Amino acid sequence: MAPKQVVTTDKGLKSNLFSQATIHNGTIFVSGNIGIVPSTMKVVEGSVADRTKQALENIRVVLEEAGSSFEKLLKMNIYLTSMEDYAAMNNAYLEIIPDPKPARTCVCVKELPFKTDVEIEVIAAL
Repeated sequence: MAPKQVVTTDKGLKSNLFSQATIHNGTIFVSGNIGIVPSTMKVVEGSVADRTKQALENIRVVLEEAGSSFEKLLKMNIYLTSMEDYAAMNNAYLEIIPDPKPARTCVCVKELPFKTDVEIEVIAAL
């Protein structure tokens, strides 16, 4: 069994609690990302759509660092603190994620880090 490889980029969110992503057997597992600008570590102001776009941007840079892309997405999990944000999040998602769309789950949770309203994690092929 091949060892896992850790993916790190200065353009992504950093934490001592988790890896930005890990690669194993040709698959990249990207940690949950929220709408924080990595250079300032501040949550994006505005709407849930704005924070969805930033979370996806944070994921994009990690995927690219690993040699993958949104075109290679296999699975996406989205966490919202209110299902009232579902349509706005979907509009941002549809602007960014190309066809064919990945398998996807979206669930409502009580709260998320930094008191944000959306978090996204993905699995992609290399």
